[in-house]
Amino acid sequence: MPSVWAGAISFGLVTLPISMETATENRSVRFRRIHLPDNGLVGNRYVCQAEDREVSYSEIGRGYEMADGRVIPVTDADLRNLPLPTARAIEIHGFVPMAAVDPLRIGPGYYLRPEGDVAIRAYVLLQRALARSSRVAVAKLAWHGRERLALLRVRGDVIVLHAMLLPDEVRDPSALAPAPAAVSEEELEEADRLVEALSVDTLEGEEFRDHFREAVEAVVQAKRDHLKLPEAPEPARPVQVVDLMAALRESVDKAKASRGQT
Repeated sequence: MPSVWAGAISFGLVTLPISMETATENRSVRFRRIHLPDNGLVGNRYVCQAEDREVSYSEIGRGYEMADGRVIPVTDADLRNLPLPTARAIEIHGFVPMAAVDPLRIGPGYYLRPEGDVAIRAYVLLQRALARSSRVAVAKLAWHGRERLALLRVRGDVIVLHAMLLPDEVRDPSALAPAPAAVSEEELEEADRLVEALSVDTLEGEEFRDHFREAVEAVVQAKRDHLKLPEAPEPARPVQVVDLMAALRESVDKAKASRGQT
């Protein structure tokens, strides 16, 4: 896997050189834009406003636009040498229980790999300390044009880094909260039974696959081979819930039946 960032983890007086590699991959169906009359691919063009001509990607850099309209070039070397401690280091600021972290703030994951034999011992030390503490590390690093919070946790024998949103980047949900409603203890107990009936031990298996991607691939193959397109299943009709308790009990029975339980 290609490295997307290289630097060091800093915790206390320990500095641990690491490289960061993607831990996930995007398996979504990707469509290209086409010209409908002839199915020709439609691409993006980069045009320089100063010269009014198309430019190649190799001619493109980055610049910071000032309030007066001037653009100041900023190079990769400028960003690598920022006067900022987190420019080339992941600085650990504390350790918290995982339950204290709002899942909304957790972003994509990246694997951290020790760089060089000298780093391995410090890496294993941090990995085992995290595992033994049952906590996650909260750190800061400068990445993708800003200083970010990051969460470090253990997966197997590897340290994983998740980019995190700052508190003010998560919207306050209070405006979306439902109006007060009366719910009986009996209904809550039946809901508990439904939760128990639908509980799973792992997020692996057939029901957690991307069936949308498989359906699109089936349609594409049928069109390629000039075959009849697969038929869509009849959509489930929404049922108005009149008796909440009856609906809960029926849901529990169906969940148990689907798993061979009585």
